[in-house]
Amino acid sequence: MEKIVEQGLLYDFYGELLTKHQRQIYEGVVYDNLSLSEIAQEEGVSRQAVHDIVKRCDKILQGYEEKLKLIARFKSIKEKIACISRLSEQLEEDEDVNEEQYRLYSAKIKQLSSEILQEL
Repeated sequence: MEKIVEQGLLYDFYGELLTKHQRQIYEGVVYDNLSLSEIAQEEGVSRQAVHDIVKRCDKILQGYEEKLKLIARFKSIKEKIACISRLSEQLEEDEDVNEEQYRLYSAKIKQLSSEILQEL
């Protein structure tokens, strides 16, 4: 399951860089959950050709991520935004927040916001 999620993310970020033929085959495997045989029959190629294309696409997409790191940045930013959200919820829920605690929360939120802006 984890591999399919990773393939989906890679395709979402870099799929447009594949050829139309590669995209059709890769989408069949990743999104439509078709077997290699089904795709081969639909595309008029051998099962082995479909297998090779999928493996090649995986390698190409991984190469893009290694160079561009868009998914890593996306995950990092998403994590920081979730942290900001948790901190702001804690601030809202905690009725006994003193001035020092408020400054600590505020400083952490500002730090995370700054890190997000740097990543963009």
